[in-house]
Amino acid sequence: MIVTGESSGELYGSLLAKALKTKYPDVHIIGVGGERMSEAGVELISGISSAFGLSEAISSLKAIKDTFSRTIDAIKKFSTKVIVLIDYPDFNIKVAKVAKKMGVKILYYVSPQVWAWRKGRVKTISEISDRIAVILPFEEEIYKGTGVPCEFVGHPVLEEIESLTQDRAVLKAALKVNTDSKVLALLPGSRSHELKKLLPVIMDVVKKFKAEFPDYHYQFIVPIAPNINISKYQTFFDMLQDEGVVLTKENAVKVLAVSDMAVVASGTATLQAALLEVPMVVIYKLSPLTYHLGRLVIDVKYISLVNLLSGKGVVPELIQYRATPGEIIKELKKIMFDMYHREMMLNYFRHIKELFSGKYASQRVAQMIVEMAGWKP
Repeated sequence: MIVTGESSGELYGSLLAKALKTKYPDVHIIGVGGERMSEAGVELISGISSAFGLSEAISSLKAIKDTFSRTIDAIKKFSTKVIVLIDYPDFNIKVAKVAKKMGVKILYYVSPQVWAWRKGRVKTISEISDRIAVILPFEEEIYKGTGVPCEFVGHPVLEEIESLTQDRAVLKAALKVNTDSKVLALLPGSRSHELKKLLPVIMDVVKKFKAEFPDYHYQFIVPIAPNINISKYQTFFDMLQDEGVVLTKENAVKVLAVSDMAVVASGTATLQAALLEVPMVVIYKLSPLTYHLGRLVIDVKYISLVNLLSGKGVVPELIQYRATPGEIIKELKKIMFDMYHREMMLNYFRHIKELFSGKYASQRVAQMIVEMAGWKP
């Protein structure tokens, strides 16, 4: 069983399912996920029901409870051998506690951000897990001394990037992007609260950019995560299309692979952009309540993976009230016209890429599952 709670976790789950199916074509994989996991051969017992923050979680409580019940029922029904929990701690820790009592092996893949907040979860996750696979190099040290085997396996987004076989021109044509235009990617995130807060900002960025640079031939493109309810945001999507923005259901990696620069919601996409060497501006907004509560408990200097891995402010982070069209355009101008600024950013991206070189997370985690289940080669 593979349990995920949002789009990036579901991507990792789908890549893992493919790797596992390659080793054992007849393996039965069940899980909580979305379209990508289903396409990878996972029998879904429930769709993604994630929430983020206090005010965002309230409306999702019933869906989360229903998903939990279905998950526990499925563990019993299918006599699950191994459960792979991908991030999503508030839900997954509860699943693990029940499953462990049933004697099911627990592999926690993609640790919650215990280095940022709720550090007490290190003990909890160690107690419920038989093995831990982490995807950031500094996370392995966090679990040392807990008594549970923990391994840095690399990051699955690198596999997705390396799987791209088409050249830039072919990808542009497939995405219906003018091959002669420069590309500005706009990634508003995949969670409901992210889209609600950031789509209006992105809309205004497009208008302001076009007004300031009428003679620059830039194509704007927005990738839409596969699990998004498009009808819920149809008004914004229609407005973006009216401004000439290309909307695509293709994944963010393909979009970033053809991009000259990007505006990215903080999350996995920032690492994707860095590994593809796309200069970026990172933005984020939360509800005022969630933001102010977060400031009280989160203990990190940066929010983007790029800056966390670099240990310094390599990319600008425009958070909350600073995430305005004016500030975003100001940072984009630096990328466009300050070659030293741009090249310094790209040099740090190349250092980050070296941290993950030669590691293939999905293949390694699939092997861990085989070992934990006791399957013969």
